[in-house]
Amino acid sequence: MKRIFKALSVFLFVLCIPVFLAVFYGTSELPDEISITENETVDFGNIYSEENREEIRSASTISGRTEYGSKIMALKVVPVKDIKVNVTKRRFVSPGGDIFGIKLYTKGVIVVSIDSVTTASGMADPAVAAGIKCGDIITTINSRQATSSQQITDAIEGSEGKPLHLRIDRNGEIIEVSLTPVMSVNGKYKAGLWVRDSSAGIGTVTFYDDSSGNFAGLGHGVCDIDTGKIMPLNNGEAVRAKVNGFYKSSAGNPGELCGVFSDITLGSLRVNHEMGVYGRLFQPSGKKLMPVALESEIRLGKAQMITTIDESGPQYYDIEITKIYPSSDLSARNMIIQVTDPVLLEKTGGIVQGMSGSPIVQDSMLVGAVTHVFVNSPDKGYAIFAQRMIETMDTVSDSQLENAS
Repeated sequence: MKRIFKALSVFLFVLCIPVFLAVFYGTSELPDEISITENETVDFGNIYSEENREEIRSASTISGRTEYGSKIMALKVVPVKDIKVNVTKRRFVSPGGDIFGIKLYTKGVIVVSIDSVTTASGMADPAVAAGIKCGDIITTINSRQATSSQQITDAIEGSEGKPLHLRIDRNGEIIEVSLTPVMSVNGKYKAGLWVRDSSAGIGTVTFYDDSSGNFAGLGHGVCDIDTGKIMPLNNGEAVRAKVNGFYKSSAGNPGELCGVFSDITLGSLRVNHEMGVYGRLFQPSGKKLMPVALESEIRLGKAQMITTIDESGPQYYDIEITKIYPSSDLSARNMIIQVTDPVLLEKTGGIVQGMSGSPIVQDSMLVGAVTHVFVNSPDKGYAIFAQRMIETMDTVSDSQLENAS
């Protein structure tokens, strides 16, 4: 009897090992959140299954997406973890790859630098004394909306040394300061402020959405070159651009596309977001549609990027997706890619500035967009999920984007 009991115990112990491993693996490795399209089911293989969906259902609709809670079971018996499931319609957009020019005008005026002022009696620091900091956004001056750098300069020079009342946006917090300009040795009133109200550059269109009349590009926000902060967008334009050359990338020295703006306006820029710039098309692109991949459909391995490096326009170049980060990572750096195409490597050295926004295609689906180059390894870079850009566009389209129509 003891031998039978011992054998049974060993058998049960051995039987429990795979169950324990399945629970341990599922708890640590299965995602807390997953996205599926309509008519699809959650699939984690033969070991795991979705159970008790209706009992814990908590549905809501966000931008056409339904969310519900569910429980994942191992071997249909042992509970592993609760997850959130996003059910969304399959989206279709037209991939870009076209170079476009960006003309961006800020909402308010950005303080990009602070200097001392040389006066007849020595050095003075009126901006510091007022508590102004680099990166501050001046929204009003003497109760008037701040719309340009020249307006700030004119107000300071015409102040006659009297205090100016400024309202400032500092990382979302609104504060008010009193700035008293001083007479400089050149006979003009100054405050030691360097400000900026606009920016211009080139990037790459990621996709066109003719159904909504919107487009997206860059995959990251336009940041001020001095402060590194995303520039608050008041309005802007996206214009067609032509590549007239490039500087080749090398280790420690990322290259750059050189382009010239045309007089053809693509659309209006309405949103400058950490996950790209978004705008309203003046005319439909008319390009062929492509399905947008969900994060869960992207895999490691071969893919292609669509980008423009010369007058031949958007071309496909081979790359590898070498790393995919968890969906909980809310940054624009969701994947690591490596350029493998010998033609692109020979010509540009890999990724160069201006390629940001270049669409990434895998298995005939739009999976992402190039966002950053590795400075010391320009054949490698970061990319954002296309689904993340679609969701961002949906979130902002009802407010900022619609105002452009």
